[in-house]
Amino acid sequence: MTVSMEDFPPAERQAPLPSAERRGPEGRRPQRGPRPDRPKRRDVSGWVILDKHVGMTSTHAVAVVKRAFNAKKAGHAGTLDPLASGILPIALGEATKTVPFVMDGRKAYRFTVQWGIETDTDDAEGRPVATSEARPDRAAVEAALPAFVGAIEQVPPRYSAIKIQGERAYDLAREGETVELVARPVQIDRLAVVEHDGERTVIEAECGKGTYVRALARDLGRMLGCYGHVAALRRTRVGPFSEAEACAVSALTDGSPEAALAYLRPVETALDAIPEVAVSRDLGLRLMRGQPVILRGRDAPVEGKAFATCAGILVAVGDVERGELIPHRVFHLGGTAPGRGA
Repeated sequence: MTVSMEDFPPAERQAPLPSAERRGPEGRRPQRGPRPDRPKRRDVSGWVILDKHVGMTSTHAVAVVKRAFNAKKAGHAGTLDPLASGILPIALGEATKTVPFVMDGRKAYRFTVQWGIETDTDDAEGRPVATSEARPDRAAVEAALPAFVGAIEQVPPRYSAIKIQGERAYDLAREGETVELVARPVQIDRLAVVEHDGERTVIEAECGKGTYVRALARDLGRMLGCYGHVAALRRTRVGPFSEAEACAVSALTDGSPEAALAYLRPVETALDAIPEVAVSRDLGLRLMRGQPVILRGRDAPVEGKAFATCAGILVAVGDVERGELIPHRVFHLGGTAPGRGA
């Protein structure tokens, strides 16, 4: 039941205090007590593999994780749309220096295509722009998938974060402007139908950086002559991170910052795809000063990306050229940072 001031007789209503009474006998406002001190932000470094739920933006997810750990610095490795769920890797502290390695990694998705309707956003949030009574059977969908596997050209959705003359495509589209995006090369390694009921098809995809699943559903619908859009989307893998190691938002927010540390993974887990080089303390100090070092030993990489550790602690990542490691990122893992044995 809603209760308002009109539910009480005038005598029972609390009249506002005159200005002078609110200010005190000498006209001064009463002093408030001291504000409680905010907890001091901590130097926390590592990765949190968040299982983002539908409805949460990636920006909000970063803020929630940052607050849960009371961390000084945080960022995510690849935006996940609010309508999508699944893996959102979030880097804390020094781990933010390894974000590009995760974003460049392979990704896996499970998504549902709703047949018969194409929308202006290529997902369930948009308005219909084309419809069809036709529906593909499972065999037709499976026969169409090979055309989208491998190195292909893909036109991104009009509602995407791609910039056109400095403006985001989705901002231009929302303002009613005609958005013309050119096709871009993307790599799709695997597509497989896992469920089909006539109206909808659930598909698993493994792909590279820059692939839009929404565009894939749109183009499949056009090829099959029935139109389609993404009705549900879940990301199941990003680089080295998978569903098996993900944690729900509630697992971080229901406890203390100390309890949340159980879900913090080492910074170097983002570097699993490149070789590790163990160096001495002297060489480690040189690398942390940004100076290149000569790598010795039979197992030392000759060319390519590598990361260096000293006594098991990450100190630098860079390029090996002719037996010399040239650091591009150096790390200072003080404060709170789990080791790989944690």
